[in-house]
Amino acid sequence: MDRTTALTGLSQAALTIAIGAVGGALAAFANLPVAWLLGATLAVVIATLSGLRLRVPDRLRDLTFFVLGIQAGSGVTPDVVNQLALWPLSFAIQMVGVALIVVATKVFLQRVFGWDRETALFASLPGAMSFVLAAASETRADMTRIVVVQSTRLLLLIGALTPLLAWLEGAQAVEGQLRGGGIGTPLQYLVLGGLCALCAWLGMRSRVPGGLILGALFASAFLHGTEIAPVAIPNWIAIPALVVLGCSIGARLKPEYRSAMRELLTASLGAFAIGLGLSGLAGLVAFVLLGIAFGKIALAYAPGALEALTVLAFQFNLDPAYVAAHHVVRFVGLALIVPVLARRLPRSRTEESVVRKEGAPDLAAHDSENDR
Repeated sequence: MDRTTALTGLSQAALTIAIGAVGGALAAFANLPVAWLLGATLAVVIATLSGLRLRVPDRLRDLTFFVLGIQAGSGVTPDVVNQLALWPLSFAIQMVGVALIVVATKVFLQRVFGWDRETALFASLPGAMSFVLAAASETRADMTRIVVVQSTRLLLLIGALTPLLAWLEGAQAVEGQLRGGGIGTPLQYLVLGGLCALCAWLGMRSRVPGGLILGALFASAFLHGTEIAPVAIPNWIAIPALVVLGCSIGARLKPEYRSAMRELLTASLGAFAIGLGLSGLAGLVAFVLLGIAFGKIALAYAPGALEALTVLAFQFNLDPAYVAAHHVVRFVGLALIVPVLARRLPRSRTEESVVRKEGAPDLAAHDSENDR
């Protein structure tokens, strides 16, 4: 990378964070729920669709996931242990919902909009975007349609679930308060940071979906649960992390997607409504059968965005470990089935498809789902 390219990248990153920070501050001033995350996301989306090319550097994004993983782990309570026996059945109900979403969305896109089966199938898969794009690039699927529908799903998901949870939980978002313990000693923070860093690294090396944030989350949960290091992430660190996460979500869009987003808006909204409705139905079944809090189920069963929804679980005090575990199960299930589906479809191995496959992880922008 030459100096000019590096400077351009730095200026893009600085502009992105500045826009996100202003958006977060305005949302906080308006007293919106989870304001710094929601405001930053909306501000960067608006700026991008206005023609600005924005980005968040990979290292800054990863550092943010690490900090938010530690914070989310501090919100895991002893009640989690009492509900572990219910998790397998909850996973099963969730995956039935995922299957229904894929089938219903595929039929909708094919029958209503006349999409070909390859494009409709890959656009209907809820999450695991990097796997979806890489597999789709090996077929005759329309990559632009897939990227736009998948990206719109994530943005609408954050925009819809945040106020919904604020309503369900009586607007008890807690981002402005110090949670997960108190301000501890330097030694406690050293132990917390060291063990979480080790587990986050192991999570990344193991290629577990969302391994970075999950490793930090479970290490933090252990240290808080055992009271070895029951300390909180200070707000002067936590709030910028929320801003960067919001910027990462918003910056996944590109200015060139504007016309496609307008053209595909109806299809995107329909696919989102189907996904949200069926995941909500599956959540209602789990709520009735298992008696788990509906707000927690809503985040766990939502179709996508592992890191973002785990952070929302912490913000609303809704068991981040339960939410993260369900997104991992969904991600793994899709990652296993996507290559099988791709092999059963007509293949289109051209130079263009190879280029698109190479670009797939970048397009995913880590969709709050690990594709390393």
